[in-house]
Amino acid sequence: MSGSKDPLVISFGEMLIDFVPDTAGVSLAESRAFIKAPGGAPANVACAISKLGGNAAFIGKVGDDEFGRMLVDILRQNGVNTDGVCFDREARTALAFVTLRKDGEREFMFYRNPSADMLLKESELNMGLIKKAKIFHYGSISLISEPCRSAHLAAMKAAREAGALLSYDPNVRLPLWPSPDAARSGIKSIWFEADFIKVSDDEVNFLTKGDAEKEEVVMSLWHDKLKLLLITDGEKGCRYYTKKFKGRVTGFSVKPVDTTGAGDSFVGSFLASVARDTLIFDNEKNLREALSFSNACGAMCTTQKGAIPALPTRLEAEKFMSSNKAK
Repeated sequence: MSGSKDPLVISFGEMLIDFVPDTAGVSLAESRAFIKAPGGAPANVACAISKLGGNAAFIGKVGDDEFGRMLVDILRQNGVNTDGVCFDREARTALAFVTLRKDGEREFMFYRNPSADMLLKESELNMGLIKKAKIFHYGSISLISEPCRSAHLAAMKAAREAGALLSYDPNVRLPLWPSPDAARSGIKSIWFEADFIKVSDDEVNFLTKGDAEKEEVVMSLWHDKLKLLLITDGEKGCRYYTKKFKGRVTGFSVKPVDTTGAGDSFVGSFLASVARDTLIFDNEKNLREALSFSNACGAMCTTQKGAIPALPTRLEAEKFMSSNKAK
């Protein structure tokens, strides 16, 4: 368990096994061997927070199988609280086969029919744990099907009522939704609940059907409850919008090997900063410093295969920042 004295950040959603080809730039059919890597965006975020010295818990469901038990062990090894994790006796832990293109970008093929994470029920939620959260973070994959969708909404409501900030990273995975339109409406169905939202430039394009470079397109995603809207632009860094100010923080140039988990490393790092300083949304200098640190954590995560092993510690990230100037 985490020994961190930081306020608690809970990450809710899926944890699964990514099978990553041992050679970049080949299709799934061409790949001769796969490296087994723990994955699932919310779980990656929890590990990112904990590795940076934060206080993280993960809530979700895995299969009562070797893979499920392995994943829970990995959470524990990374200092993540697992009191909210359930095991399903009937369904298997989800699998994803990930293709790495030559540039390190990914394509996914999922095995979830249904997988354990989709079967988390409201009655299985650890409400005592949820009510302790300073920040409650989630994605959109848990919204795709019942009973998990209802559990997700109930957990969000309980966290909000207990005074938590709500953090949303939709993590669009189109193959998992019935159609692109279903994805858009499902992702937007909880849009107005969040205190802060992080989306990639590609996700802005998808959600708005507009050009993510244009400010008016980005601002169509803003709502009055938001404290912060973050757009990640890959190695170019990120853009931020608050009620009072907006700007861009440049990224770090690295040679990417595998971009899996880079966004989660960025988000986890940022949530660790927010948990320590919830006034950060009103202080542009502190916000920019936190985002530059998050950019560094995201960049570092792309330099080796697999998400969780590539997540940096605070010391590693600070060292990286001092030897690599932002572009």
